[in-house]
Amino acid sequence: MTAYHIDGREVAAKVIETVKAATASLEKQSGVKTGLAVVIVGDDPASHAYVNSKSKMAKECGFKSVQYTLPAEAKQEELAALVASLNDDASIHGILVQLPLPKPLNSEPIIQSILPEKDVDGLHVVNAGKLATGDLETGLVSCTPAGAMVFVRHTHGKDLSGLNAVVIGRSNLFGKPVAQLLLNANATVTIAHSRTKDLPAVCRNADILVAAVGRPEMVKADWVKPGATVIDVGINRVPAPEKGEGKTRLVGDVAFAEAEKVASVITPVPGGVGPMTIAMLMANTVIAAHRASGHRAPIF
Repeated sequence: MTAYHIDGREVAAKVIETVKAATASLEKQSGVKTGLAVVIVGDDPASHAYVNSKSKMAKECGFKSVQYTLPAEAKQEELAALVASLNDDASIHGILVQLPLPKPLNSEPIIQSILPEKDVDGLHVVNAGKLATGDLETGLVSCTPAGAMVFVRHTHGKDLSGLNAVVIGRSNLFGKPVAQLLLNANATVTIAHSRTKDLPAVCRNADILVAAVGRPEMVKADWVKPGATVIDVGINRVPAPEKGEGKTRLVGDVAFAEAEKVASVITPVPGGVGPMTIAMLMANTVIAAHRASGHRAPIF
């Protein structure tokens, strides 16, 4: 028996369809066009590729999409002033500052200066606090954990009562928020990490196993409970000499080929959680636009 592979691109496409419908309906009902501003500093090619795909998707969704590019030598004050002006701009519902920022810029004060209701990346401490207290009605959830939860809901429904979930990784970006989301859905949640004693034994208890540590193929088949749902958030580049000298390939934190023989549902890397991140960014933006104009936000 081989596990069912979740196709992240397919699920992301459905999320985008919902975003487009919600965007069009909001504009028709209230004349409000959903607005997303993306800010990028410097000329890192990977960051520019990311930002371009976000801006392109925003346009495709029917958003007002604006992009601000600052030179690598931009000062902290310049960036802070730009974010302040976007906070004041009523036509912008989501503000995204592409990370990492070039040195010596300090990203934390910039992120925390974005209005929580426009923080579509879900990184503001107010949004983290709302998630921790179970307030999903007014908070915004970080995109990758929100995307992973869409997969979990597709597989297990909204109520995870009686299910054990293990999250490997405790980062503020992913591990902690996804654990809060699982807890909010009534799962019994364990957060494991590099200091956890007998990690394989802890993982074998999981009906839902979420791996987010950034170590290539660390989770082996014998860590997986037979029939479990495995969500792999790792994106690691490893050498691929079979493709030619100096070539690499992408792998997750789970040893996919062996784990898929034990799990019942698994996400591949690439093509699993990855495509969901931009889709959930669009979802957060249209949610923010609905809230700002006093309309009921769509549910994803």
